[in-house]
Amino acid sequence: MKKQLGTGLGILALAIALTGCGGSPGASSSSASSPAASSPAASSSASSGGSSSSTSAGAAELKTASSSFGARVVAANGKSVYIFAKDAKDSGKSACTGGCATLWPPVTTTSAMPGVDGVSGTIGTIPTADGKMQITINGMPIYFYSKDEDSGDTYGQGVGGVWSLVSPSGSMVTPSSSSTPSGSAPSSSMGY
Repeated sequence: MKKQLGTGLGILALAIALTGCGGSPGASSSSASSPAASSPAASSSASSGGSSSSTSAGAAELKTASSSFGARVVAANGKSVYIFAKDAKDSGKSACTGGCATLWPPVTTTSAMPGVDGVSGTIGTIPTADGKMQITINGMPIYFYSKDEDSGDTYGQGVGGVWSLVSPSGSMVTPSSSSTPSGSAPSSSMGY
């Protein structure tokens, strides 16, 4: 816990230092809020369902929110993020490719050290097949679910028995018998 806290404080100090430096890090924060002015990587990330790259420098790309399943990690836009049970921890690659990646787009970033708020799991990145950086929590790649349209949606929880919301500590959120997903989207058997 102390190591994670120390790492988090180090990241925070680095983000504050970069924000105060001006130059290109400051320039990217104003252009990142406009999809038309963002970098090609940020634009393609946003078009694939990820929007974590639209945050300003030093802002949290991942944060926490409550749901009927308990506390969960969400992207800067408030959308739920998920982990895939078929991914191998610390493998450096995603097991979700092809049609899986269309239904479950990776949460990408343009930062080597994505900012977090309230997330205590270890944050990292891995390369995607198209050269972007996918965010990981505790060595597990994270994803959006294409059927989650609003920030409160949790339709991907439990899909195929292999998809799970992510707790702030980076573990899988396990549903209780009394919990039900938000909204009324049809369930999908496309667990991959």
